[in-house]
Amino acid sequence: MKDQKKIIAELKKEVAPFEVIDTKASIIQIINTLVPLAVLWYLTYLSLSVSWLLTIPLIVVTAGFVIRTFILFHDCCHSSFFKSRRANDILGTITGVLTMVPYRQWKHDHTVHHATSGNLDKRGTGDMWVLTVEEYMEAPWWKKFAYRFYRNPFVTFGLGPIAIFMVKYRFNRRGPIKRKERLNTYLTNALIVLLHTALALAIGWQNFLMIQLPIFFLSGMLGIWLFYVQHQFEETYFEHDEEWSYVQAAVEGSSYYKLPKVLQWITGNIGFHHVHHLSPRVPNYNLEKAHEATPPLQKATTITIRSSLKAIRFRLWDEDTKQFISFREYKRYKRKLADMKLAASASQGNLAVSPRTGLQGSK
Repeated sequence: MKDQKKIIAELKKEVAPFEVIDTKASIIQIINTLVPLAVLWYLTYLSLSVSWLLTIPLIVVTAGFVIRTFILFHDCCHSSFFKSRRANDILGTITGVLTMVPYRQWKHDHTVHHATSGNLDKRGTGDMWVLTVEEYMEAPWWKKFAYRFYRNPFVTFGLGPIAIFMVKYRFNRRGPIKRKERLNTYLTNALIVLLHTALALAIGWQNFLMIQLPIFFLSGMLGIWLFYVQHQFEETYFEHDEEWSYVQAAVEGSSYYKLPKVLQWITGNIGFHHVHHLSPRVPNYNLEKAHEATPPLQKATTITIRSSLKAIRFRLWDEDTKQFISFREYKRYKRKLADMKLAASASQGNLAVSPRTGLQGSK
């Protein structure tokens, strides 16, 4: 029987045939995504003069197409949407304006995310803030407070869209960056201002805000949820650099989010996240095909909408049990540890050292 690691390593070769880009399929996706997005946005505006009972469901559906637009953007960042790098860059920048994300900045951070996902020694770029139990235990009070604040669902999914899309992505990242990346952020910001100003002038700024703000917030919140839940499941994968494996991190550290067909289409098959992390060059329309054609990939951790809700309580990574635990479980662990130390201290207190032999014995 083959060694398990060799079997996992061979998966990348098995998925390689699905990396082929179908230009026709890509163009069809542009049409069936961006055209409905524009139409739905306009219908949402028209619905304001009818009833909010009509506007609200239109906002939800439109937000769904913003997420689908982001998937096109995402594929462009991996150069898996068009064969031409220039075509990927152009569409990536355009869809980046529509989703309020600077193309080249996000491409850099996301590439780092793929190269370091699940690596405990290379955290911090393009991923969620994760602390281990030991790191949290040894952290100063202010860091614990900041971490609890960050991991609070109301902050992660409530303030998250505002902090990330309206603040973080409006500035270039720190450190040395290429001129193209810096200029792309400026260009994205300028085009966002021009687009939003034009829309506000066309329909009135009050109507614009009543439409754009809830669409932006809802799509941002759901986008963060998708990213969060596909790596933050109970028995995911985290290892230190010397033991870390790219293939294992992809297959074991990314989930298969099994969604209803409609939601699967809206989210551009991103639920097949284990396939995507194994081979980022696979276009979104080939992810399901790769999953179905590769039996070992079908054994990836599968989560549903219902089971994924458990991820909300996952807070700290336990290196001993290799799973996420909640803050409540951490408190029980800390009490148990304190009891063990107390028992050990009491046991040592009942031992005395013989002045003659130097050996310990009961008092």
